[in-house]
Amino acid sequence: MSLDTTDRRILAALQKRGRMSNAELSDAVHLSPSACHRRVQRLEADGYISGYVALLNARKLGVPTTVFVEITLQAQADEVLDAFEKAVARIPDVLECHLMAGTADYILKVVAEDTEDFARIHRQHLARLPGVAQMQSSFALRTVFKTTALPV
Repeated sequence: MSLDTTDRRILAALQKRGRMSNAELSDAVHLSPSACHRRVQRLEADGYISGYVALLNARKLGVPTTVFVEITLQAQADEVLDAFEKAVARIPDVLECHLMAGTADYILKVVAEDTEDFARIHRQHLARLPGVAQMQSSFALRTVFKTTALPV
């Protein structure tokens, strides 16, 4: 299925305000409520909309520190990659894990209370990940820009 202009307007509006009612959405994209509802259902069924979430305030939840961790593995065999990926997915402080091209094999986005908490996460979880040859951590000093909205 290809997206038309109306589909793109629906996706853009929902990325900004995912809790808006169908009536509000239909007004925003200039469609009848029933036509808008059908389009949203189709966008969900076709996988363009994969889910709905609440975006939480990390500072209010006590995890304002973001750390990016570059990881190089000892080997690139499928079983090494699989074991690493399964283990890292079980660490609750890891928000994202990306397989990379370049100097590092993976980059992780980790949240922590502060540097001491990150040291605990490192000691209890990251240092125990299977197949790791090298790890380098970089602390974010300030978030300049952050969005979850994809360009549509």
